[in-house]
Amino acid sequence: MAKTNPGRFFEDYSIGQVIEHAVPRTVSGGERALYHALYPARHALYSSDEFARACGLPASPLDDLAAFHVVFGKTVPDVSLNAVANLGYAEGRWLKPVYAGDTLRSSSEVIGLKQNSNGKTGVVYVRTTGTNQNGETVMEYCRWVMVRKKDLDAPAPETVMPELKSVLAPEDLVIPEGLDFSAYDFTLAGEPHRWGDYEPGETIDHVDGVTIEEAEHMMATRLWQNTAKVHFDATFRPDGQRLIYGGHVISMARALSFNGLANAQMIVGLNGGAHANPCFSGDTVKAWTEVLDKADTPAPGVGAIRLRLVATKGGESFTLRGEDGKYLPEVLLDLDYWALMPQ
Repeated sequence: MAKTNPGRFFEDYSIGQVIEHAVPRTVSGGERALYHALYPARHALYSSDEFARACGLPASPLDDLAAFHVVFGKTVPDVSLNAVANLGYAEGRWLKPVYAGDTLRSSSEVIGLKQNSNGKTGVVYVRTTGTNQNGETVMEYCRWVMVRKKDLDAPAPETVMPELKSVLAPEDLVIPEGLDFSAYDFTLAGEPHRWGDYEPGETIDHVDGVTIEEAEHMMATRLWQNTAKVHFDATFRPDGQRLIYGGHVISMARALSFNGLANAQMIVGLNGGAHANPCFSGDTVKAWTEVLDKADTPAPGVGAIRLRLVATKGGESFTLRGEDGKYLPEVLLDLDYWALMPQ
């Protein structure tokens, strides 16, 4: 009997199937320190316990995307080990901050299946839930991946396409208990720009860039216990290159967005996202943001702002697609999210 795990293939999934992912992970200040070493992350709420307490939280939480990576990484051996591509995200919600000492685990439910016309691959839709040691849900999101078939003669499953929201409504967002920006310190946060200073349609060039290093992206991917072969094994792709984990690009772009959006403190919703083109070591990641929408929240001094974060390979223009409607080759990431900002 084989002891090793080759991962699931498309024909191994069924609608309603629930997968409990190994291995629980207790997070600490070490994850925060490594996250801030790997990315130029400087948002004050995630850097200072005292700043966080002044905003009504008990301490500085783990960065939203670091918590996302931990939850996401656990799903890889069961969902995307044999994936061709991670195609998209929807209905992502951060429901409870994650603090040092919390233990995170993940589970996923298969909510959609569609075999591709080539008969060699299919798309698997899952809803993933991350919980803490108290059984409380800290986040949830949907994603869909293209997965290889192992047995090309395996019959195609009945096509089931889940109905997913294209945009989370403001009332879908969960504001952390106690969050209060009424005494927010803009000097310590690093920028004076508040919720009222941003308008839908505005675009922001985040100016800075970071060249991706091979060792750093592999260290980051190991940190999240993401085991996808394409990120580590240079023989797995015909071009001999290791594909950069898409989450590494997300975190890099989010960190770069500090310059111009230092007060977009907490990510609370993920409306959608696409890894438009592959990223490789040596690519220089730059970022720009379009303001899409704004909304009030019931929390004192807290506004919600909907942002489109775009990462590019050194591109300067605010252009996503060509005349054919396809993403331009320099576009790496197109991410639509809600953040919380002082009013």
